[in-house]
Amino acid sequence: MGHPFPIREIARQAGLSEATVDRVLNARGGVRRSTADEVRRAIADLDRQRTQVRLVGRTFMIDIVMQSPERFSTAVRAALEAELPSLHPAVVRSRFHFRETGPAAGLTDVLDRIARRGSQGVILKAPDVPEVAAAVGRLSAASVPVVTLATDLPAASRLGYVGIDNRAAGATAAHLTGQWLGDRPGNVLTSLSSGFFRNEEEREMGFRAVLRARHPERVLVEIAGGQGLDATQYDLVRAALERDPEIRAVYSMGGGNIATLRAFADLGRTCAVFVAHDLDQDNTRLLREHRLSAVLHHDLRQDLREACRLVMRAHGALPPAAPPLPSAIQVVTPYNMPPGIAGT
Repeated sequence: MGHPFPIREIARQAGLSEATVDRVLNARGGVRRSTADEVRRAIADLDRQRTQVRLVGRTFMIDIVMQSPERFSTAVRAALEAELPSLHPAVVRSRFHFRETGPAAGLTDVLDRIARRGSQGVILKAPDVPEVAAAVGRLSAASVPVVTLATDLPAASRLGYVGIDNRAAGATAAHLTGQWLGDRPGNVLTSLSSGFFRNEEEREMGFRAVLRARHPERVLVEIAGGQGLDATQYDLVRAALERDPEIRAVYSMGGGNIATLRAFADLGRTCAVFVAHDLDQDNTRLLREHRLSAVLHHDLRQDLREACRLVMRAHGALPPAAPPLPSAIQVVTPYNMPPGIAGT
């Protein structure tokens, strides 16, 4: 019965005498099976609680760095703050560094300041460009673990990635779009916020592969560069619709969906199928109004919880574990809103 605990500690946990525990551990006999089982349970309890003991009184300062539309960064902040109680007895404090757009130098400046100042960890959503990967390397060299969220930086020395399998998400969107368009004619608009986020690139690859294989007659019309912002998305969508009068469906990988629908309406066009990502405030409202066909949703709170646990493991406060599995993708329609979404 191997274990790292003193006999006195086991005896206190089991409510038995040290002599009884010693007889059980050394198989000397003279004790009932139920007593031996109590000793085994005490050792298991101590082993399980040892992790909690390592967490008591520990404070982890984590920096959340994101380039994202405000609606998504706001959802991330809310998800993290909702998950903080589940991380007890550890205390997690967070500093937020959000921006909607801008050159990579702005992000690398933030990351380098964190490296100089110090942090227990960084949760990062950023474009997959060499400058950002290099800044992640400098954080790693400064013993600051980095966890990528929603979109990965596989060439960087990050600790791990939390989020969905984006290629599978794109394939799911293609399956839904093809099924719902059926035999109706029409081309499909694919909308990326930019060409530098790996999650959107992988979604587009999954979408294109499935739609070409199953519906080769569909023409894909791609737009990118709107940064997921309504102010810039509208002009891109309107120009695409004016160029191609056959666009009847949209797969939105990067947001700006209110502007996309407004462009359709202003031109008197109908969007027969519209698949989007994330149940942020805008998409939740559009889905309830039946202006979106479906939203590909996953549990953002689970992602943030797993990201924090990865940071804790990097500091030895939790036992090692296998890399996290991708978050489950849920197809949400106006009729199956998950519990906890505002207004449900």
